[in-house]
Amino acid sequence: MIRRRSCRSKCHCVEKAPPADTAWLAGARVASGLVPEETPEVLATAGKAAAAIAEATGVARHDVAVVLGSGWQDAAEGLGEARAVVAAGSLPGFPAPSVPGHRGEVRSVRVAGHDVLVLLGRVHLYEGRSPAEVVHAVRAAVLAGAGTVVLTNAAGGIHPSMRAGQAVLVRDHLNLTGVSPLTGAPPPAGYGSRFVDLTDCYSPDLRSLAKGVDAGLAEGVYAGLAGPQYETPAEVEMLRRLGADLVGMSTVLEAIAARHLGASVLGISLVTNLAAGVAPGPIDHTEVLAAGRQAAGGLAALVHGVVARL
Repeated sequence: MIRRRSCRSKCHCVEKAPPADTAWLAGARVASGLVPEETPEVLATAGKAAAAIAEATGVARHDVAVVLGSGWQDAAEGLGEARAVVAAGSLPGFPAPSVPGHRGEVRSVRVAGHDVLVLLGRVHLYEGRSPAEVVHAVRAAVLAGAGTVVLTNAAGGIHPSMRAGQAVLVRDHLNLTGVSPLTGAPPPAGYGSRFVDLTDCYSPDLRSLAKGVDAGLAEGVYAGLAGPQYETPAEVEMLRRLGADLVGMSTVLEAIAARHLGASVLGISLVTNLAAGVAPGPIDHTEVLAAGRQAAGGLAALVHGVVARL
């Protein structure tokens, strides 16, 4: 039984979170704070963050994590009432976002029988962050129990059929950032292979669930670049020839990190603008946020519907 102590906020904190069921992670015990001594520093910090999330929210294990990117923040309200809200900066290793539209909050929400960890905002390579920092929140969420990770983003539409305000399922990606979150010492036993198979990086089963919510959803290949500048028309043409339908500055490293730890990934892009050379005019970050506000209700319904079908 979880024993809670009262605090001045609306949430409750646990005195001692019970061990989470992490058998699916080959014996990794980080969700209960039991971190193997041989764990590299970045995984150890993610494990501490997972334990801190359990303590701050009073939920021993969140089985789903949802990362809300640029333009998706307003969709958080449509997922349900938060039982606990935690400032990301109060959790071990969580860097504070510096980009407008990224709040830096972690919420615990009950959705259709699932304990869902909602991460409002992310950090990016272009903020001067390392790959380990970029994926830290996702690693912490998976080590807190999330076997399903929903990664959302704002993207520029490359494919001629794309239109602003459209949600598109990520079928595959092109990691053009030049880096990987798996670079460095090999992971210890229990944390998956260094050589991760990304054949089905974005789960076909989860994409089918999403199409059960909205049969009209299109799929596309997402090209992840470092940013922060938007692409030139020539670069967009190069991406098109490489097979990209969407382009953005996030998601790919998080997907790799989540798959490495054994989670299933669903990627959803909100086309907030047409890419350079496709768009009729200049591109601005304010239109990215505006497109998200306009689409917030539909985006929340989509994510809620997917979680309800898990």
